[in-house]
Amino acid sequence: MELEGKRIVVTGGAGFIGSHLVERLVDDNDVVVADDCSGGNREWVHDEASVVEGDLTDPTVVEDAVTAETDLVVHLAASKLVDTDAPRRQFEDNSTITYNLLERMDDAGVDNLVFTSSSTVYGEAPRPTPEDYAPLEPISVYGATKLAEESLISTYAHSHDLQSWVFRFANIVGPRLRGAVIPDFVEKLRENPDSLTILGDGRQQKSYMHVSECVEAMEYAVAHADADHNVFNLGTRTTTSVDRIADIVADEMGIDPEYEYTGGDRGWTGDVPRMRLSIDKLAALGWEPDQSSDDAVRQSARELIAEL
Repeated sequence: MELEGKRIVVTGGAGFIGSHLVERLVDDNDVVVADDCSGGNREWVHDEASVVEGDLTDPTVVEDAVTAETDLVVHLAASKLVDTDAPRRQFEDNSTITYNLLERMDDAGVDNLVFTSSSTVYGEAPRPTPEDYAPLEPISVYGATKLAEESLISTYAHSHDLQSWVFRFANIVGPRLRGAVIPDFVEKLRENPDSLTILGDGRQQKSYMHVSECVEAMEYAVAHADADHNVFNLGTRTTTSVDRIADIVADEMGIDPEYEYTGGDRGWTGDVPRMRLSIDKLAALGWEPDQSSDDAVRQSARELIAEL
């Protein structure tokens, strides 16, 4: 599906990844952002996009955003905390939003959906993890809700003439990122440049991908993958440790702090200490990232140091 001359609804379009995707789409498409801005910023939304502001757990808000003229829904809206104090609400809200969208799309005759899932659906899987790895055993409620949402989308793809593209993200980084390791380190080191507290043991090893390459990969896959239900990992072939991230951030800030650790091999409950996704499926389609995980972290550190 070529993303040109289309009416595209982007849920979560005021958020980190969503706002970058909207910027990529607005030049060639009529873009509608549907977001309550609880996890994003209204100021991040491109001026050429229209906005339906509201809570997508409310079906009437979804009806306002998704009309019969809609060609594609890109669904990024979600409660994203892996270690949340309200796991039941996270599961219910995320699942409800996805079900509301699917029902409305079915009623309105909209048959193209992009969904942003997560590496957390795999749980603690062998690396690199391919898309057909099984069994999927998430260890966080966030991972469980993403898996549940994927199942709903698969059902509609196979039974309701929906074409879907599901993207399982590694850690996506870049400008506007909040509540993640890089901006957390920047803020901590601004407050105290001599010492940095690191959650866990610092040896957690994961794949990091810059948001610019993430949205480019999404657009490429939608244009070139034509199955009824398409599932792709998005990440890099390399990984970066938390200690290495701390080194990069400190280097970019021109400081040399001492590190202190909270202990254990996980940073928080539900944290998967080691994650690297296979990206062979997307590479076979004709797209690979230019940046390594370290490159993505360093570029993001520079951008976030300037932004924050």
